[in-house]
Amino acid sequence: MGWRGAGLFVLMFGLLAVVGMVQSWPLAFTILNLCLISAILSLGVNIQWGYAGLLNVGVMGFVALGGMAGIVVSLPPVTEAVQAGGGGILLALLIALGVAGVVWLLARHMRGKLRILTITLVLIAGAFLARSAFDPAVEAIEAVDSARTGFLGGLGLPILFSWIVGGIFAAGAAWLIGKVSLGLRSDYLAIATLGISEIIIAMLKNEDWLTRGVKNVTGLPRPVPYEVDLQTSPRLIELADRWNMSIVDVASVAVKLCYAGLFLAVLLIVLWFSERALKSPWGRMMRAIRDNEVAAEAMGKDVTARHLQVFVLGSAVLGIAGAMLTTLDGQFTPASYQPLRFTFLIWVMVIVGGSGNNWGAVLGGFVVWFFWVEAEPIGLWVMDTLTSGLAEDSALREHLLKSAAHMRLMTMGAILLLVLRFAPKGLIPER
Repeated sequence: MGWRGAGLFVLMFGLLAVVGMVQSWPLAFTILNLCLISAILSLGVNIQWGYAGLLNVGVMGFVALGGMAGIVVSLPPVTEAVQAGGGGILLALLIALGVAGVVWLLARHMRGKLRILTITLVLIAGAFLARSAFDPAVEAIEAVDSARTGFLGGLGLPILFSWIVGGIFAAGAAWLIGKVSLGLRSDYLAIATLGISEIIIAMLKNEDWLTRGVKNVTGLPRPVPYEVDLQTSPRLIELADRWNMSIVDVASVAVKLCYAGLFLAVLLIVLWFSERALKSPWGRMMRAIRDNEVAAEAMGKDVTARHLQVFVLGSAVLGIAGAMLTTLDGQFTPASYQPLRFTFLIWVMVIVGGSGNNWGAVLGGFVVWFFWVEAEPIGLWVMDTLTSGLAEDSALREHLLKSAAHMRLMTMGAILLLVLRFAPKGLIPER
């Protein structure tokens, strides 16, 4: 990483400390937790783009699949819904798998126009057969106390398992997408991943039997204590008196520190594996493919297979981060997955930090998320200072103060332009 990178990280943590002293320590640790998750998201995109040059603009879809894992794993099953339609859903799934197996066999053992006709007929018949079991089951599930449940629920396991399952969900989706689209040109791949991510979000919004759709799922279990339980702890009460803080703030900081410990452990594991991979012969091969696919293919490298491999690995990291974000929020809201937040902003993190450099991706996650959150209060302070000489009822002053809420996009644009001008390879460039 070098002295430059170390100095930038020290400066970054110094800014977080300033937020704690000027605004509040709970806010500072909230930003820290989101910065840690953002750093993992940035690492996932860096694995795809920085290692192999794959332009994935469907990041949002993989993050959402990771978030969905929080529901599937941690919530207890809704017994009435399972009894009403669980069998029908399982039957529809088995039919779909059976149809997929038949299509695979036909594709392997038949040739010519007859194969195309037969596969088409099997797919049409399978779709009708699967829907005949699926539709009544969905109606029955969504009719079960739809105001409070109306979905199957989950497996009732600890929510930390959802981090692994989220990675598996995202990796599985990436494998399916990659088998179809990784032979395309980079711009076509970008369009394909964007379209597929929108399909994933549309599915999560509309399949109420699985995720409650836009009604959202709240009250997910937590892997850390609740603040209200810690507020009666004699140890924390003593610390609150010693630090001259309210017990509410101390309990909030304690919970956020627990989250930070979990997130930091995952970040360090992903970072360690990423660094080992990047410095290995596999990493050198991936960079060679990124820099010149034709030459790498001429040397006997299976470019498409390696692209699929790195696409799946990066998407798995995105899925893990998505599950972590749902864990931190304690709820799953499909409508909150927007391209600006879960695709564009993550790409800005990679570009600002330095694509191809894992430490740069982590720093980019911290820097961009910090200024994304703090742009509004900083903008409000700037506007208040600039208009302090105007009358309190001045229309211009009122307009400028209200405009501070829009400083985020301007701030991101300014950061991106400055970095591209003065550090075009990122704050910590690839060696």
